[in-house]
Amino acid sequence: MMAERMRDYLLSLEKDESPLLMEIAGKAGQREIPIIRRETGALIRTLVAAIQPGAILEVGTAVGYSAILMAEAAPANCTVTTIEKYHPRIIEAEENFSRAGLSGRVKLLEGDAGEILKNLTGIYDFIFMDAAKGQYLNWLPDIMRLLASGGMLVSDNVLQGGTVLESRFAVERRDRTIHARMREYLWTLKHTEELQTAIVPLGDGVAISVKR
Repeated sequence: MMAERMRDYLLSLEKDESPLLMEIAGKAGQREIPIIRRETGALIRTLVAAIQPGAILEVGTAVGYSAILMAEAAPANCTVTTIEKYHPRIIEAEENFSRAGLSGRVKLLEGDAGEILKNLTGIYDFIFMDAAKGQYLNWLPDIMRLLASGGMLVSDNVLQGGTVLESRFAVERRDRTIHARMREYLWTLKHTEELQTAIVPLGDGVAISVKR
């Protein structure tokens, strides 16, 4: 959502990522595998460093880029649990975790996120949502149950390329359901008494929520 010149300038200030993360990002870009944008990654690194979580939950692994990024920013004893249902990406992510030396800290759960979330019982200090955007609202009750008091929920891609700002009649008919669900999700985040939420127009929009 940032103006391109501003985005390019801010990215020019960033330190280089680890060689492995640069390699993963490059390959993902060539194959059009969605991973978080670099400016979003910088924000998440900072939030994780501030929270100093003991346990992180990620919904949407893809090829493991963001899980590795968060693990690098977190304390050495922090564990990362990440959920993915697409098997070919799971194989690649597991390989990337091994190459990063994180196999002992990262646990990948294979399957439908909604079903897995219902059965999780742990408490997480930091939760990152970056999977099926139309399901964010459906997953929220379990996310709230799993999020520690004082913990942080970060939801990516909440502005949907700016279309979330539009009337439902201004978006393609095929996109109206996800458009309505995302608008309801954002309203819910802002009006849930247990949450303090800011929506940041960075990348494709990031909602940052703290559980009171």
